[in-house]
Amino acid sequence: MWIRHSFFKYATGTLIVLLCIYFLGKVDFFLNPFQKLVTILFFPIIISGLFYYILRPVVELVAKQKFLNRSVAIIVVYAIAALLVYLFIQFVGGKIVDQAQQLTDQLPTKVENTVEQTKRLIEKNNFGMFSVEEIKQKSITFLSDLAQTIGDNIAAIVGAITSVATVLVLVPFILFYFLKDGHKLLPYLLNFIPKKHMEEGEAILKDIDRTLASYILGQLTVGLVDGTLMYIGYLVIDLDYALVLALFVIITAVVPLIGPALGVLPAILIALIQDPIMVVYVLIILFIVQQLEGNLVSPAVFGKRLQLHPLTIILLLVVAGALYGFVGILIAIPLYAVLKVTIKNFYKLYRLRKS
Repeated sequence: MWIRHSFFKYATGTLIVLLCIYFLGKVDFFLNPFQKLVTILFFPIIISGLFYYILRPVVELVAKQKFLNRSVAIIVVYAIAALLVYLFIQFVGGKIVDQAQQLTDQLPTKVENTVEQTKRLIEKNNFGMFSVEEIKQKSITFLSDLAQTIGDNIAAIVGAITSVATVLVLVPFILFYFLKDGHKLLPYLLNFIPKKHMEEGEAILKDIDRTLASYILGQLTVGLVDGTLMYIGYLVIDLDYALVLALFVIITAVVPLIGPALGVLPAILIALIQDPIMVVYVLIILFIVQQLEGNLVSPAVFGKRLQLHPLTIILLLVVAGALYGFVGILIAIPLYAVLKVTIKNFYKLYRLRKS
């Protein structure tokens, strides 16, 4: 009888749970505390998960030493990471702060000078089709809207993270237990899988873990390589604020495919203000870096594990960004990769059992 089929039971149970969540979500006194809890813990858990995949190989390497247990190995890795952060701040942090301060102080004046130069150019050549005041007003409006949009997005991200103090307190503790007990998660999840599907379930979970590790470490590597290459290029063409602009490329590189293009927008703006011909140089550097990434870096880092079509990536980013904003853009690709791996494994299992 079809009603006794296991699929029907699981589907019915899932539907009941979803309906309960939906109706309870209509009750404010139930929903509000839950929303606050998710808001407080979401980003610390996500950040801890990212660092877990970054530091796990190092912890595994250190923990292989016979005289160190896993907890001590994690503390050793924490100490090494803290030392690296300290050295980075000592040797690079000051330069980043100085360039960022200069950029903040000088940008308004440089923008105003560029607008005035454009105004004089139009008046000198007597372009009848252009209204000088209209162009000036539209330029100021565009820059104001751009600044407002950037400010709103930064405020939204900072608000979602709740507070730096919360993250600084929670992340080290959450990450410590992720690194200490992360290897116990697979056996724990296997307890919920029927014995006859244990082998397939273990294969799926391991594949998901490898996919996430490959994506996170790969994207980090690509971001660092892109940022370093762009920084070298900026130095070659003598672009102002090269280090800050390259750092922006590294940050935006977490967004696949379009990240480097987004990261180069501030550089284009600075290049336009510094010397219009510099825009061409920046675009040439971007083209070279993208070619190196697409043909050398990404294939070497990702291999054939994450075979995502560029159109798929763009559609995912557009939809996720429209629905969930910046957070959606960050999690869309890894979530899709996990779902793809899961569905692929289930389909493979289905075909094997059918044959």
